[in-house]
Amino acid sequence: MSPVTGNTMPNMSLVSMVCSRCDEGFEPQEKIVNSNGQLWHTQCFVCAQCFRTFQDGIFYEFEGRKYCERDFHVLFAPCCNKCNDFVIGRVIKAMASSWHAHCFRCELCNKELADSGFMRHQNKALCHDCNANIKAVGLGKYMCHKCHGIIDDGPLRFRGEVYHGYHFNCTSCGVELDSTAREVKSRPGFAANDMNELYCLKCHDRMGIPICGACRRPIEERVVTALGKHWHVEHFVCAKCEKPFLGHRHYEKRGLAYCETHYHQLFGNLCFVCNQVIAGDVFTALNKAWCVHHFSCSVCDNKLDQKSKFYEYDEKPVCKKCYEKFPNELRKRLRIAHENTIKKPI
Repeated sequence: MSPVTGNTMPNMSLVSMVCSRCDEGFEPQEKIVNSNGQLWHTQCFVCAQCFRTFQDGIFYEFEGRKYCERDFHVLFAPCCNKCNDFVIGRVIKAMASSWHAHCFRCELCNKELADSGFMRHQNKALCHDCNANIKAVGLGKYMCHKCHGIIDDGPLRFRGEVYHGYHFNCTSCGVELDSTAREVKSRPGFAANDMNELYCLKCHDRMGIPICGACRRPIEERVVTALGKHWHVEHFVCAKCEKPFLGHRHYEKRGLAYCETHYHQLFGNLCFVCNQVIAGDVFTALNKAWCVHHFSCSVCDNKLDQKSKFYEYDEKPVCKKCYEKFPNELRKRLRIAHENTIKKPI
């Protein structure tokens, strides 16, 4: 409801005219108020609620009655569901509430919804783009950043967003692209707004840019070459713990790379006594690995070396002196072990 201004005017010919409020006539030289063709005494032209005169002659009219600004807000103006202020002028009615046009926004991206429309999702107002994105995520798919449609096939990733491949063409040959397209940083001499370019797989391969063996994306900066492939530094990781090597030593086994700890843990080079990675020479015996200084008789704890003669008892080494102290019946069941060897670290 817009405010209206009442005008005062001098008496002309008011013999037959009366005040719209008190029904009394007007004095010959009395000032009167003319509002939309109705005449009022100045003292009668007041708010229908508080009976005070209108400040600066401004009033609000509703169902034939006039109100000052304060009382009109209290009685009739809706309250914005977001800022809790009165809504004067355009009122947005949505989600069972009233809003200022600038207060009615998408719950996710904060975009104004008054003119673009909205979708209701879990009692929240969302713009069409955010609603489509949530729908795509619920289906386990992506939403195209350009057309906002669901991507049924593999997405094309470009400048940090995902798209339908058919929205783009190869920078080199012009063929329509798909999810196999490669994004390449602009080469020296290109305009700043052409930071990234898209190429079909065939044109990209001709450029000689290595492809990461993990993510299958081009490697623009530092390249790690191992296991017969190229890798982004952060993608060349231990096959067991998946931590990047970041320049540290790796161990290869059956086409996979392992950090030192998990390589020895998986393939036997943890010391049977201290359960630590054997950093130096590895003593192997009884199908186990030992630190050289930890390989000793399990009975007397005397150190054994590569030339020592020992026996196996309870899958542990026993020196000859201790073996000879065993009962005859037990000694018959023990076998001599000669397979002890020392090998250098890998």
